[in-house]
Amino acid sequence: MFTERRSIRRYKEMEIEKEKLDKVLEAARWAPSWANTQCCELVVIQEGTVKEQLSEILSKKNPASLAVKNAPVVITVCALVEKSGFYSGKAITKLGDWFMYDLGLVTQNMCMAAHSEGLGTVIVGAFDHDQARKILKVPDDREVVAIVPLGYPDHEPSPPKRKSMAELVRWNSY
Repeated sequence: MFTERRSIRRYKEMEIEKEKLDKVLEAARWAPSWANTQCCELVVIQEGTVKEQLSEILSKKNPASLAVKNAPVVITVCALVEKSGFYSGKAITKLGDWFMYDLGLVTQNMCMAAHSEGLGTVIVGAFDHDQARKILKVPDDREVVAIVPLGYPDHEPSPPKRKSMAELVRWNSY
């Protein structure tokens, strides 16, 4: 299934059934996280004016602008900061806050669940995060990380070129 999923930037004008949306959100809820901190929160957007405002804060050349504006549902992935990768209020890894890793797992779970339901997604990261915070009224102790449009695909992109296994995998040492 994972070899068939594609980034979808054009959607049919069809509503998403509540049962399918619930399955996507449930997949997000069950994503693993550092010490089960569950540092993710989602903002589900169906209102056209909010989707349009979000589409306007994507970087100028981002091909996902119309996807954010026109998808029937847009899910914004937010993180509770200084929770994942922290013990007693202190980061315990060289990489600091671990929320990007945890939210990547949440986002991947959502995208794969969407694909299994016949829905398409694209993960958007190039946008004005501070403006997104204002538009969505996100509290200061949270960070807006990604925007994920969701809908029925209106096209079937070709598979992207992938690294060979020899380029990807090292055995026992680098």
